Amino acid sequence: MDFQKKLEYAANKNKSFVCVGLDSNLDLIPSFINKGKLPQAVFNKKIVDATADLVCAYKPNAAFYEQNGSDGIAALKSTCDYIRKRYPEIPIILDAKRADIDSTNNGYAEFAFGYLKVDAITIHPYLGRESVESFLKYREKGIFVLCRTSNQGAGEFQDLIINKKPLYQIVAENVAKRWNKNNNCMLVVGATYPDELRAVRKIVKDMILLIPGIGAQGGDLKKTIYSGLNSKKKGMIISSSRSIIFASKNKDFAEKARLETKKLAEAINALI
Repeated sequence: MDFQKKLEYAANKNKSFVCVGLDSNLDLIPSFINKGKLPQAVFNKKIVDATADLVCAYKPNAAFYEQNGSDGIAALKSTCDYIRKRYPEIPIILDAKRADIDSTNNGYAEFAFGYLKVDAITIHPYLGRESVESFLKYREKGIFVLCRTSNQGAGEFQDLIINKKPLYQIVAENVAKRWNKNNNCMLVVGATYPDELRAVRKIVKDMILLIPGIGAQGGDLKKTIYSGLNSKKKGMIISSSRSIIFASKNKDFAEKARLETKKLAEAINALI
């Protein structure tokens, strides 16, 4: 089953647009877990078990695992294996934001799709289509291209006007019209910029958008929904990380994560 079919199945089954970001920073996970072996994996599995019936996807951010060396990579692998085996209907998006020349991207793609066996990955567009063909050739995988990101400094380059258009709109146009030959391209657009999100939606029509920025980053949920929905009242993956997985540092952390996930899913559905 390819990424889009898997995503649609999970979203319909769980009636959810919510993606839980597994940004499992060792400094923030509960201290009683942090003392054991591969604590990130232990923490993640508890979060996943508590929320698996409420989400459309999971999104581990590679940086929080890579910074811990071999143990971190082992924890990331263990997490991905666990989700695939225990909840095979739920897609995994590796938030890695890779970008390099094609030969190097081959290695990044093999790590994501061959070793971790994730269903999708985030990438940068800056090196152009030729360099990211290493990812695009994986027809069954989802390739999320950064377009208009959620951070405060996003506009420094992304809003630069080129031929009377901001750069992020040119990225959206190129990905939708030139890169998407295998129908596996999607875009990342932050909830913290609903006007830009609305502009991207008009350009890419029904393409799936990964939308971070709800929760700790302060994105407006109502504006995000109205700006991000496609013509089928779908096409969104609303990602929230810290406000869900770190809702509690006590032994009830998984239960609190479930509560926050359910709250977000219900709030989204109420606006659609």
